[in-house]
Amino acid sequence: MGLQAECEPMKVSVCGKGGSGKSTVVALLANAIRDRGVSVLIIDSDESNSGLFRMLGLESPPVPLMELVGGKAALRRKMGEPNVLEQDEITVEAIPSPYIHGRDGVKLVSIGKVLQSFEGCACPMGVLTREFLKKLRLMKDEIAIVDMEAGVEHFGRGIDEAIDQVILVVEPSFESLTVAEKVQSLATGMDKKARAVLNKVPSDVVAHKLERELSNKNIEVIGSIPNDPLVFDSCLEGRAIDRGEAFNSAEKICDAVLSEE
Repeated sequence: MGLQAECEPMKVSVCGKGGSGKSTVVALLANAIRDRGVSVLIIDSDESNSGLFRMLGLESPPVPLMELVGGKAALRRKMGEPNVLEQDEITVEAIPSPYIHGRDGVKLVSIGKVLQSFEGCACPMGVLTREFLKKLRLMKDEIAIVDMEAGVEHFGRGIDEAIDQVILVVEPSFESLTVAEKVQSLATGMDKKARAVLNKVPSDVVAHKLERELSNKNIEVIGSIPNDPLVFDSCLEGRAIDRGEAFNSAEKICDAVLSEE
């Protein structure tokens, strides 16, 4: 357990290219922040990736919040209405237990998942994520971390409007750098600053190359997570991420997140 940290309520989004390791970074960052004595609520808004709960050491995922509002079809009918959720404000403690699972100071809620063919677009999930984030009221020493859907469409849906910090995950690939530049542009358009976390970095040489490329795009790098075999093994076996190099790197990154005003 690290030193007790004091922080103001904060909503942090983690976004980037599909396959860049957003969910892994979310899990690592959540545990590092929890170790500072800060309560963490993770919001899984990635409709395709279903393994985040395993990375957190949970036995099963929470019931999606989509079911709390009557399912995808019911929400689609309400999409034109100003209030999707019944409450004007939502606190972490007010979320019913079937819809929130937790362990050791880290709690998880899920917006919804695409489960079958011909289910239709994910727009209702985007609406629910946006409204949930707007209405979520965090207390002192509470942080919400949002595992965003891959790509940049969430900016177009206005999901990031209630976000305080944007963390973009960059892996060693040209496509990831391209998405990072687009994320920065869209975040700036919403008066938000995007900062980068390098992930799956095989060497210091590669890290320096990525940092140089991002610096040329005026994107600040706040940390680098190595290509840790312990993370690979944990994800392959569907269990909580073991503590190792990646965990140590995430602890340094959480300093930058907690100190951001």
